[in-house]
Amino acid sequence: MIRNSLFKLLLSIFCAILFSTFYFLFFVGARADEFTSTDYKVLEPVMFSGGFSSSTDFQLFGAISQISIGTSTSASFGVNAGFLYFPFVSTPTVSATAGNGQVELSWTSSVGYLGWTVSGYSVGQSTTSNGPYSYTSVGSVTSSTRSGLTNGATYYFIINPEDAFGYKIGTSTEISATPAAPTVACGDGSCNGSETCSTCAADCGSCGGGGGGPIMPSQQPLRAIFNGRAYPNSTVILLKDAQVAASTIANPAGIFQIQVRGISSGDYIFSIYARDNNGKASRALVIPATIADTKVVETSGIFIPPTLTADKLKVRTGEFIAFFGQTVPSSDIVVFVDTNAFIIRGVSDKEGNYRINFDASVLDYGFHSAETQAFLNKNIASELSRFFEFEVGFETIFIEPDYLACSPIDFNNDCLANLIDFSILIYWVDRADPPSEIDLNQDGIVDIHDFSILAYYWTG
Repeated sequence: MIRNSLFKLLLSIFCAILFSTFYFLFFVGARADEFTSTDYKVLEPVMFSGGFSSSTDFQLFGAISQISIGTSTSASFGVNAGFLYFPFVSTPTVSATAGNGQVELSWTSSVGYLGWTVSGYSVGQSTTSNGPYSYTSVGSVTSSTRSGLTNGATYYFIINPEDAFGYKIGTSTEISATPAAPTVACGDGSCNGSETCSTCAADCGSCGGGGGGPIMPSQQPLRAIFNGRAYPNSTVILLKDAQVAASTIANPAGIFQIQVRGISSGDYIFSIYARDNNGKASRALVIPATIADTKVVETSGIFIPPTLTADKLKVRTGEFIAFFGQTVPSSDIVVFVDTNAFIIRGVSDKEGNYRINFDASVLDYGFHSAETQAFLNKNIASELSRFFEFEVGFETIFIEPDYLACSPIDFNNDCLANLIDFSILIYWVDRADPPSEIDLNQDGIVDIHDFSILAYYWTG
């Protein structure tokens, strides 16, 4: 009997311990607590992360990530991980114009993807390349003048897009500029004082008095410089108000520089694009610029969008379609099919070429579109490429090689600039928020200026 009583007592103790353990685990332990002390503070939710915690001594940042519960065997969608599937912003392209004790900065707008919204910008400034920088938030603008600078000293700048809370969510490439005092004007073009004839010619474009002969193009004053990345050994073309202003060949790493000389002061719409090794034109990037006095405008961080085509115009359901093109060497490539409905990725080779296969069995019958984007070092993003449209049906139609070399202005991807493109442009006249592909000079409205650009590329 004593043995039975002892057994019952031990069983009661065991049950009490077991009950306490389950109570703690299910009713106490499975909740997010806030732990605090005078030394630190940790805020990290159990079910998901996304906030951040801080104290006077350190900061602990939670991850911004997708929520995925369980597994899926559906053929219609997938759950993807990795940096390419999390929020990011496009990289601003920065221009710098040096003046007297100041530098005028301007940049293209950054676009947020997958949940991020750009609410403003900050300007980083340093006298040393690659920083450290001192930052100034300038709000939701795309230009800023940095004044109080020392003439003759070189300054380095970067632009950081910010979210609604003021946190930096991207960065531009660095650009430099050297403020300088105004040059001596030549007045009527005659050389005077200590000026040499060559100095006078550089300032005024002519040399009076004893002459000196005509000024060759290479001797004309430098007015604008454009630096960036394209495709290895590709032809890069710069347009000024829809007219070819200059061109160059990118080096084997895809780096290029284009210089513009001899143009007068004024406001210009520059656009720049490249042709890949198949002759296909990229989407053109539009860069507004103001040329003032004898200042030199320099634009850096240009990232030419990838080219994109496919091996088929029409793909039979159940088959694969291969997307391919050219971009900066060894960059990450993301192809968006039907905007963000399907996302596939790959990597370009050392020549900048990429090829990505996509299973068309997940697509419905009818027309679909694709566009691509390149990422370099996981934090520098190109703009999206031009749309490529294809059809899923009951037969396969391959693309002819001649199809690859298309006009840079071609809304429906038929490699012609004709009445179809004209009618598409008419549709967007006076309509709000036209697509960037349609708004050719990127001024927010479709008008006569866009029609003049289309007319320049007219093929009929």
